[in-house]
Amino acid sequence: MEIQLKRINKFLSEVGYCSRREADKLINAGRVTINGSVPEMGTKIAPNDVVHVDGKEITNTKTSFVYLAFNKPVGIVCTTDTSVEKDNIIDFINYPKRIFPIGRLDKPSEGLILLTDDGDIVNKILRASNNHEKEYVVTVDKPISQTFVERMAGGIYLEDLGKHTKKCKVKKLGTYKFKIILTQGLNRQIRRMCDYLNYEVQTLKRVRIINIKLDMPVGQYRELTKEEFKELNTLIRDSAKEHKAVTDKRKKG
Repeated sequence: MEIQLKRINKFLSEVGYCSRREADKLINAGRVTINGSVPEMGTKIAPNDVVHVDGKEITNTKTSFVYLAFNKPVGIVCTTDTSVEKDNIIDFINYPKRIFPIGRLDKPSEGLILLTDDGDIVNKILRASNNHEKEYVVTVDKPISQTFVERMAGGIYLEDLGKHTKKCKVKKLGTYKFKIILTQGLNRQIRRMCDYLNYEVQTLKRVRIINIKLDMPVGQYRELTKEEFKELNTLIRDSAKEHKAVTDKRKKG
């Protein structure tokens, strides 16, 4: 019988320790060992191998995963490094199991963020090439013009990032308020786009991620419903989890 080998980053995500991306960082930092030795990136493990992170053995005892929707307040930082940032999302929620946020929502922003201990779902949701929608309501410091709406929707070159923003949906909701739906997640993207057009963001709230809508008070969380999770799984089912899969698909096309 052939022994089934598994990449170490995939193992750590499947047992709910962290996402694959975070696992790669831990491996690079030399904080992971396999049978007492520090592995190289991409090392595969067998079922009987013993894995430690920071000296603590990691075992696959998971029976079910946690999926939370949280209304993040302004001032809370989306990091799992509780030793560095005192106003971190993990300590604020204080959930009884180890969980981590799917993506980020910057400190001055509020609204919906998902948390889980299912590392395998993270890249499916986050990867920009999968075109998953995230919806925001934003207020700015001066009246919104039609030109502003059209420029935001058409895409803007962000020089400091060296990237163009993808075309997106923008709708004016009031004199100073607009809605924007992105399928991209560049660092502080909406704030950078507004700044390019000489507008300053006053408030920024994320109100939807794919099919999950913000419906709880600020600072509170809830578990995803069975119906939400079933629909989410359907919507991300064909999403690429790794960049390589996306590249291969493009080559074939």
